[in-house]
Amino acid sequence: MTEKDALAEAITTQGDVVRKLKSAAKPDKAKINEEVQKLVALKEKLKQLQPADGGNGAGVGSAPAPVEPGNRNLSLKTAKGTRDYGPEAMALRQRVLDQVVRVFRKHGAETIDTPVFELKEVLTGKYGEDSKLIYDLKDQGGEILALRYDLTVPFARYVGMGNVFNIKRYHIAKVYRRDNPQITRGRYREFYQCDFDIAGTYDPMLPDAECVKVVAEILTELGVGEFVVKLNHRKLLDGMFEACGVPADKFRTACSSVDKLDKTPWDEVRREMIDEKGLDEATVDRIGEYVRLNGGVALVDRLAQDEQLGRIKSAMEGLEDMRLLLQYCQILQVADRVSFDLSLARGLDYYTGVIYEAVLQGTDAGDEIAVGSVAGGGRYDNLVGMFNPKRKQVPCVGVSIGVERIFSILEAKAAGKTRTNETEVYVASAHKGLHLKRMEILNKLWSAGIKAEHSYKLNPKLLAQLQHCEEHQIPFAIVLGDGELSRGVVKLREIVSRKEEEVALDALVDEIRKRLVV
Repeated sequence: MTEKDALAEAITTQGDVVRKLKSAAKPDKAKINEEVQKLVALKEKLKQLQPADGGNGAGVGSAPAPVEPGNRNLSLKTAKGTRDYGPEAMALRQRVLDQVVRVFRKHGAETIDTPVFELKEVLTGKYGEDSKLIYDLKDQGGEILALRYDLTVPFARYVGMGNVFNIKRYHIAKVYRRDNPQITRGRYREFYQCDFDIAGTYDPMLPDAECVKVVAEILTELGVGEFVVKLNHRKLLDGMFEACGVPADKFRTACSSVDKLDKTPWDEVRREMIDEKGLDEATVDRIGEYVRLNGGVALVDRLAQDEQLGRIKSAMEGLEDMRLLLQYCQILQVADRVSFDLSLARGLDYYTGVIYEAVLQGTDAGDEIAVGSVAGGGRYDNLVGMFNPKRKQVPCVGVSIGVERIFSILEAKAAGKTRTNETEVYVASAHKGLHLKRMEILNKLWSAGIKAEHSYKLNPKLLAQLQHCEEHQIPFAIVLGDGELSRGVVKLREIVSRKEEEVALDALVDEIRKRLVV
């Protein structure tokens, strides 16, 4: 079978996959989009094998014909790891972001923004093994740039460069990672992050506990399902590695392996630590005894009595922080949502203290909307000093909400048509010749701050106007007629119940406001 034949067969098979997904009882739009992109890519590959001159005998290796503007043969697709968002998807995303921002503001946060690209040297060396996922940009006017990988390092640069010594900020913006995308699980190369951070020198665990509270409030309000916020401490992790015999220069690489335990069985992680990281088998087995432990205050007490950990100062400091944090979580009424989990490592190099990760419960690898971690973060006390001219450190702690993964869950759960506009009133006319009066009333509503619209046809049919209201879930319609206007009134129609009531023109705005409040 030639390569061309193999591609043709693959295209047929992929087309069947797409048709099957589209005909499902509950079509998964994200999955359909992913499979359509695969189909488009296969067709594009086949097209490149065709003779460039349209079949006059030119070989496969001939240069393809230049694509002219408007060329119908141009294969259009979104770049790998990205997607378009239609009105329904954007309406859902905006509602989620509004809820997240409300929680951030409730806790006193103010917002900032930073450039979408940074000097590459600002980003490199901050993400451990994940630094290979940074998107490089070409030399731009003598500057070597890269797209931002997260919002934490740009925030630390902002604080250090601007001599900001305390701030509680939130930042919602897109970040970019040259990762292997998994569209159906909310894993993209371009995606939003929602960060909440507290920078400043404060007493232990007070800001850290509030970050846990913020995550719990957001996930509860969004209704994503049952979740647990895993907690651990970098000092305790380093102390654990030291107690188990890991060389100090391999703490970070061991940490990156342990960080995979949420997705990878211990046996595979163990093999990686021995075969790839070069750690001794006995050392790795001792690590395995610790990283399988989780619990609450009782686990803190148990580890405090551990002879090996007891000889290591950093481990004891980490345990005391955890004891205090769990006490504060009890007071903030989130103790039932947290778990002290020694398998939590958070692979990023800049963490120095408490680390967090919120994970959905009750999902498995076969679940179409199983997305695992939906928030993460921790304390990073040494990052700001890298960007301060006088190397002054500003302690920081923060969390990032994985909104793209949350969007995937809520999109999959969404039932029925999602409203995509906020129009409150539609101005309709019952017969011809009333478009000027429609515009006059429409302008009065806009001036009063009421969200309103009308038809862009001079003489639309009344039925079509009312159907538009029902389709777009607009709650009220004002229906104009010559007879009613001659008496100084209009009909105010409630779309759902179809009840109509005459309202005086001079009282129309007040009546609509009253009904909108109800």
